[in-house]
Amino acid sequence: MPKPLDMRQLLREFGLRPKKSLGQNWLVDESALSRIAAAAELSPRDTVLEIGPGLGALTRHLAERAGHVIAIELDAALIPPLSRSLADYANVTVIQGDILQFSPSVLVGGPDSSSSPVPYKVVANLPYYITSAVIRHLLEAAVPPSLIVLTVQLEVAQRMTAAPGKMSLLAVSVQFYGRPSIVTHIKAGSFYPAPQVDSAVVRIEPYSRPAVDVADRERFFAIVKAGFSQKRKQLHNALAAGLARPQADVAAALERAGVDGRRRAETLTLDEWASVACVIHSSVAQ
Repeated sequence: MPKPLDMRQLLREFGLRPKKSLGQNWLVDESALSRIAAAAELSPRDTVLEIGPGLGALTRHLAERAGHVIAIELDAALIPPLSRSLADYANVTVIQGDILQFSPSVLVGGPDSSSSPVPYKVVANLPYYITSAVIRHLLEAAVPPSLIVLTVQLEVAQRMTAAPGKMSLLAVSVQFYGRPSIVTHIKAGSFYPAPQVDSAVVRIEPYSRPAVDVADRERFFAIVKAGFSQKRKQLHNALAAGLARPQADVAAALERAGVDGRRRAETLTLDEWASVACVIHSSVAQ
């Protein structure tokens, strides 16, 4: 167990304040930090990519358990204090940059073209505004991580793990690629500064192949996005508007897919979305 990090003192020393624009709410509760590290099931053989290390409180816990930690931080102003807090950990590499601009497997030392890519896990504390984009970036990487452990807003975690009846575009996007589960809840007071809402730790176990077979992933997600574009509307209306297709064509496609067009997008299973996408894609190709 690493020595607790005096985050406020470190910020004062470097003349810094958390930036609300970057969603900088850093976890300071040592028990919660330990639970996150435990959820990643790390060993000295593991390489971990940490996204958004902040001042390094969680990074230190990861470094105690993993063989190598690569911490990528967007805010250049945090690099000096982060490097200071991690000075005693020779197995940590700090990189300044935007995770969305990097191939994850390249960051951990295994080029996408490598015949033997370096296996890695991802641990991240993600602000709301970037959660969906980062998850898709990781799950759609040429070499995806073997495990992802995320700290996100509780509502986002619940949306991510929802079952048909309460599905969302985020749920479909995550569950298409992996199995998500909520590991633990974290109270808002466990962060500095404290956010307005509680958070949760989500563990995503990526599949070796997507949960459903689709001919064109981009087309599949474009159709799903259209279905969720007007959530209060029945599916045939939402798809017709979102895809700019005649309602009669959409209604006929849904009937061929065996899906009642009067249903709403949140009720569909992944298998049903795959059937809908297949039929609509085939009708466009004709």
